Amino acid sequence: MIEATLYTDAGCPWAYSANPALRVLEWRFRDQLRWRLVMIGLREEASEAAIRAYDPDRSLARWRMFEERYGMPFATGPKERPSGTGRGCRAVVAAGMLDPGSEWAVFRRLQLANFTGPLYLDDSESIRETLRELPEVDADAIANRVDDADVVEEYERQRAEARSATGTPAEAQDKTASSDGSARYTAPSVVFRRGAESAYAGGWQPLLSYDTVLANFAPELERVPPPDTPSPLFDFFPDGLTSAEVALLLAYGSDPVPDRVSADHMLAELAAAGHLTCAPSGNDAVWSRAPALAR
Repeated sequence: MIEATLYTDAGCPWAYSANPALRVLEWRFRDQLRWRLVMIGLREEASEAAIRAYDPDRSLARWRMFEERYGMPFATGPKERPSGTGRGCRAVVAAGMLDPGSEWAVFRRLQLANFTGPLYLDDSESIRETLRELPEVDADAIANRVDDADVVEEYERQRAEARSATGTPAEAQDKTASSDGSARYTAPSVVFRRGAESAYAGGWQPLLSYDTVLANFAPELERVPPPDTPSPLFDFFPDGLTSAEVALLLAYGSDPVPDRVSADHMLAELAAAGHLTCAPSGNDAVWSRAPALAR
């Protein structure tokens, strides 16, 4: 068993754009990897300087660059203001403390809502309303706990762990940041650990980098190939997938080129046949197994 620690933050567009590659790792290696989520906590609140300098049009243009390059959906209009990410991170921490394992669904929901909807990650009420869309979690309990002492303590422990990248291969590759003191992992860094051994994929990386790291670190790992159609993906990912995630999951090879047009066509056919539902998300959609067919 290899522990895969993901250092990330729901407010980072690089972390959000890495989701297709991360989904492939989950599909390809299954329970051979035991995932652990660590919140970076990029900024507690937006600084006065950031608020003064905020340009909605420039912010939206930057998001467009990520969408065009990496394919994840983004909002069609800009946010009114910048926001901190601390409360969003603590909501993820609170979810994991209330119901271990649920932190992953909460984190994904906050990511999607931050980049495709009206969520502000520094606003507890905004977080509460966003999490009401997840029937499997208690949105009120999570939102009410974000400032509790034990949640803050665990959040600060995770922040400190995320700032322990000094001397690591991630730092050697210039995939760390020192804006708030000690070298911290940039989102989304993944560290693979087995016993005393570790392997690093610091910051944003293409799928090929993860594949190379794991091929050297654990060549004995069994690999599940891509399916021929999107249908099996939705049994494995019951919380749904974006079009970009599906396209990369269907692509073959260690450095695959996703065929978005073909993926979109197959998704549309499955939806027309009643096998999938399509929930608009920003300028794209999240696809899920139709309720009558969900396991």
